[in-house]
Amino acid sequence: MKTKILLLGAFVALSFFISCDSNEKVQDPIATIETEEITADSNIDIAVDDIANIADDQFSVQKGSVSKSTTTIKSILPDCATVTTVLTDGIWKRTIDFGTQGCALPNGNVLKGKIFITFSNNFTSLEHKITYRLDGFYHNGKKINGTETITRSLKSTDLLAAIHPVSTFTINLTITFENGKVLSRTGTRVREMIEGFSTLTVWEDNVFLVWGYSITKLPNGDIYTSTIKANPLRFSMGCKLPFPVKGTITNTKTNSQGLNKAEAILDFGKGGCDNLATITINGVIKEIHLEK
Repeated sequence: MKTKILLLGAFVALSFFISCDSNEKVQDPIATIETEEITADSNIDIAVDDIANIADDQFSVQKGSVSKSTTTIKSILPDCATVTTVLTDGIWKRTIDFGTQGCALPNGNVLKGKIFITFSNNFTSLEHKITYRLDGFYHNGKKINGTETITRSLKSTDLLAAIHPVSTFTINLTITFENGKVLSRTGTRVREMIEGFSTLTVWEDNVFLVWGYSITKLPNGDIYTSTIKANPLRFSMGCKLPFPVKGTITNTKTNSQGLNKAEAILDFGKGGCDNLATITINGVIKEIHLEK
């Protein structure tokens, strides 16, 4: 009889622990994506795109200055930016200094600090590698450290059959927001100039399509993955805005173990020059005003 009681007690205890373990699994926190997180990720995208645009622009300006063409390529840099150029052993080194007070780009974003850009003097190659390094660099108040490698080429793609400029940039950055939060960003983005490449003296008629992915690690260890694939982002320089005018980003958030997945879609609209976008979370659509 005592043996039966002991076995029954052990069974009840085991059932209790199994029940507790099961309850703990059910009660795991459900991941959520907040609107503020999506807009913060979008702000990082804006900074990444601006820096890539500047590096690409400086390559084009330097290429134009050493060619025999009488056409002068118009730079996107404002007058408040100071450019220093040195050629050493076949490598161009361009330093762009935005100062310490704030220097605004044509799209309204304010930059501080320096960008060091390097690339080869061999402009006859069909493919070029451009690298940059940041020094005391701030973008709209966010401090950004890190490096980026851009592979620039002329080719035909699925997005446009005609030969056009295509830039692929590999990202490895650390971003410190004004509130002290530190995020890290890695990823690869591809930017294709689908309009304006035949008029090098005019920047405002340029149109770019951008696609790729990025992985952002949040301060609490959560992982934020953004994917641009089916609907590439469309940037129209004529709008003079830092935001895409069209396209969607699929945002996925998980914890550091890759669990508790949550998803949201950021849609930039149908092509209008505005700062409006919509966020879809759990089937609920919300319109937002994008901020720099």
